[in-house]
Amino acid sequence: MFLFRKKSVMPAASEALPGRSTPIPTASTHFVFKRPLKGQMPDGFQIATFGLGCFWGAERKFWELGDGIWLTAVGYAGGFTPNPTYEETCSGQTGHNEVVQVIFDPARISFADLLKTFWENHNPTQGMQQGNDVGTQYRSGVYTANAEQQAEAEASKRAYQAAISTKGYGAITTEILPAGPFYYAEDYHQQYLAKNPHGYCGLGGTGVSCPIGLRA
Repeated sequence: MFLFRKKSVMPAASEALPGRSTPIPTASTHFVFKRPLKGQMPDGFQIATFGLGCFWGAERKFWELGDGIWLTAVGYAGGFTPNPTYEETCSGQTGHNEVVQVIFDPARISFADLLKTFWENHNPTQGMQQGNDVGTQYRSGVYTANAEQQAEAEASKRAYQAAISTKGYGAITTEILPAGPFYYAEDYHQQYLAKNPHGYCGLGGTGVSCPIGLRA
């Protein structure tokens, strides 16, 4: 019970693991898009970062959007430990969330479209868990690249809260924060469900449509 509680409560910065000064090794090429995972972002493109449970299934939701998505990658964000490993993140002692970083062309797909995908593909009312996956690394979060994304994410949260409240869901627990450092996860986590099509995916949405984005 103590271990369960420890992994479900954010550590203080002073309690976090020390990490390391150099990045952990990761993939060089995106398995689906065949582009350099750390390549230069094209001019005019933007970055968005989301946490919505286990990042294996979460990443697939975004690369499957296709048109307008340049690159996706999984990693760790929102915590304290520099360059954490997967095992350290899962210990609950880094404060990090499992996240998907999305590089997209706003002329072809909007940030609102990405927010719609985010809200509709998990249950944002569950606190430090998603389904059967329990821990601080599974919390719902949007990590914004600028003030415009911050304002749009907060407005979308209010809109989705209104929508799911009518279906009996409680308060949304999603954190919406300016993005801090993003640390790439290990090679085998990148595009995991493209490499392992029958692998685990614990995502499950509320079934409630978000009133923004593609079908607004």
